[in-house]
Amino acid sequence: MCYEPKPATARTAQVNRDAAARYDLANRQDFTDARKGLIAELPGNVVGDGGSVIFDPGALEWIGEDNPPPDSVDPSLWRQSRLIRLGGLYRVADGIYQVRGNDIANLTVVEGEDGLIVIDCMAGVESAAQGMALVRAHISDKPVVAVIYTHTHIDHYGGVKGVVDPADVASGKVPIIAPGHQFDKYAIGENVIAGNAMARRSFYAFGGLLDLNERGHITCGIGPLSTAGPTVSYISPTDLITETGTKRDIAGVEFEFLYAPDTEAPEEMHIWIPRFKALTCAENANHTLHNIQTLRGARTRDARNFARYLDETLERWGDEAEVHYGPHTWPVWGNERLTAFLESQRDTYKYIHDQALRLANKGYTPLEAAEVIELPAELGRDWANRGYHGTLHHDVRAVFTKELGMWDGDPVSLHPHPPVESARRFVEFAGAQAVLTEGRRAFDSGDYRWAAQILHALVFAEPDNTAARELQADAYEQMGYQAEGPQWRGIFLSAAKELRDGVPPPPYTTASEDTILAMPVEILFDFVAVHVIGEKAAEVDIGIDLDFTDIGEQWTMWMRRGVLNARRGKSSTPRLTITGAKPAITSVLLKPSTVEQLSAAGTLQVDGDRAALTELDAVLDDFDPAFPIVTP
Repeated sequence: MCYEPKPATARTAQVNRDAAARYDLANRQDFTDARKGLIAELPGNVVGDGGSVIFDPGALEWIGEDNPPPDSVDPSLWRQSRLIRLGGLYRVADGIYQVRGNDIANLTVVEGEDGLIVIDCMAGVESAAQGMALVRAHISDKPVVAVIYTHTHIDHYGGVKGVVDPADVASGKVPIIAPGHQFDKYAIGENVIAGNAMARRSFYAFGGLLDLNERGHITCGIGPLSTAGPTVSYISPTDLITETGTKRDIAGVEFEFLYAPDTEAPEEMHIWIPRFKALTCAENANHTLHNIQTLRGARTRDARNFARYLDETLERWGDEAEVHYGPHTWPVWGNERLTAFLESQRDTYKYIHDQALRLANKGYTPLEAAEVIELPAELGRDWANRGYHGTLHHDVRAVFTKELGMWDGDPVSLHPHPPVESARRFVEFAGAQAVLTEGRRAFDSGDYRWAAQILHALVFAEPDNTAARELQADAYEQMGYQAEGPQWRGIFLSAAKELRDGVPPPPYTTASEDTILAMPVEILFDFVAVHVIGEKAAEVDIGIDLDFTDIGEQWTMWMRRGVLNARRGKSSTPRLTITGAKPAITSVLLKPSTVEQLSAAGTLQVDGDRAALTELDAVLDDFDPAFPIVTP
């Protein structure tokens, strides 16, 4: 049985009305900018194989231009969502165009003399293909002559096969330009090695498990969310940018790059196109405060680097730039407004970094600092610094994590009991009925944070306590309705839904077949290694040589003392040797039982003791993509 979300309480409605006074709602510049340059509306649904709807732009029509914010939505988030739902093909400048609003990320196309250069490819093949069809119908039918990834996140490369034929990349006809020394490692590793946990958390944070309505998902703050799983593709870069000042001439257009590692992504770059006086700082400058540490779970970023590279960008090109376009949201036009935008973003990240460490040096813990740090009024009222992706609260805590590590400095948090054991002890001491009574009192008084916190102990100690689960769900729901940050809203509302309805199946997986097959071999071994059940593998002794015939690489892997290692080359005495193409060997490593079928089909050659694969199979774990979060 699926329960309907409950309405906002009188307390939540009042909190959201009061919040409006904090916001500069009279400033309508973003609405002008978000509509500027519209060439063509979106043609309709983004459709996948078999006619499945990947994204329906009509699903957001209820977020109307003139509709006031409902009681269940923070007024700032409602405003941002009204902007996000605007979509179509737009002219950014002469020769630069964007498709926005049919995917969480934008598709940017630069028209050169004899071809098109695509900057970022959206998250899904279907949305990217729809975007390219719009460009070809209204702008140019020139061939794609280059693809540029600004950074290593899936919503910027996932649609690449909707933009370019992989054969053209493989032949060298179309380069894929990307930042950094290890783009493949970070792009694929982030989404696959910890992909099961990251995907589960992502569905919470981005509202992927919620209905699209005023008591559920609105938008994710930087773009609309696909209503069904897109096809995620990947093609490795062929031209890596590792130094600031590097230039490329593509189809008669000069591009200059600023290498900005360890910012919003481990590998990221800014791009200057002097012909058009056009600049993008990728996701280091957005119409939102960004994450210093994502709630979905990625490596902690360096807030000081955000500020450092934004300032370097201003120093290099700030006097000339006339338009800033981003891979999310809408552009900023005019040199004065553009420089003010980048300066405001720069100072926001530096303020967060500096003030978090100031309070750390005074002895504050991360949570204590997050409760008291507020942005100066000039920064805080700037719409581009509002918390539609990151929030000030969790960004402050992330600075502590980046600079000081996971321990908050309080000895009580160094070796606590695990959640279930702590909860049982707490409930045994306080009494289940007393906890429930206090939870009800807190909820009725509008203290939803305390209600959720104290009821957490009862739910973990007694997961079948229906009254506790339902009351905690009610508290999380109101916290979601009050959240300005869409990821906080998504997490709280997803928690309420899960407490009421149970754990839902995931809508899709980020570890797609295309992504797994694109993994460099060293990352493939890392992926296999995190599946090894250490205690079961402690006595296993396996050595396997692998000859990847399609890529001309030879590797040896071995498992001893519960650890799987691998290195290039052959070993002297392998128990088993497997020869074949990388896709077939990948299948065997992830599911050793497939070896018989593949070898019988002639896809693989297997020499030696096949019992080694049986032993490997016996110690590999499976990951449930629907593990519980709000219950034990």
